[in-house]
Amino acid sequence: MSFTLWFTGISASGKTTLSQKVYSHLQSRGLKVELLDGDLIRAVFNQDLGFSPEERNIQVRRLGIISHLLNKHDIISIVGAISPYSATRAKNRQIIDRYVEVFCSCPLEVATSRDPKGLYAKALAGEISNFTGISAPYEPPESPEIIAQTHLETIDESTANILTYLENCGYIPLKEYCHSVKSSEKELRSESTVS
Repeated sequence: MSFTLWFTGISASGKTTLSQKVYSHLQSRGLKVELLDGDLIRAVFNQDLGFSPEERNIQVRRLGIISHLLNKHDIISIVGAISPYSATRAKNRQIIDRYVEVFCSCPLEVATSRDPKGLYAKALAGEISNFTGISAPYEPPESPEIIAQTHLETIDESTANILTYLENCGYIPLKEYCHSVKSSEKELRSESTVS
């Protein structure tokens, strides 16, 4: 049975890295899974939206509806999006039957020091308005299913904790019961080469 795994947290808290890592693990186990990266979905489908609270909520609700539709067709949805407002995340939890929230917990000073896109520097210089954590609020989840302390854990540790939770709660089968899928076309080609 499908579910939605929703990664929330401030910019540079580890959402993208962790969601991609978990996605790869589930895909390698032969599970039907899609990854919805908030930035990519915004760039492709939500170009009409800015970053006001109302527009951020529309973005998050759209991701929720897409996830709901994927789940209806037995496809696991993994979402990585800031999703700053508790009320909007709660609405998605209502429409998605099997919703697992992962809070990427990371102090602002650590996220600011990472700043892979240079966004915090621009926000602090006043070049970006409505920037979550600087000029716009982030409301941390009160009771997420999983907390990934990305400033204290390695990527592999956080990934292992998430996969263990999903296994223990019956969202995914234990690894030994999954059929593995070749993740690389190169592997497939090398195995089919006649020597």
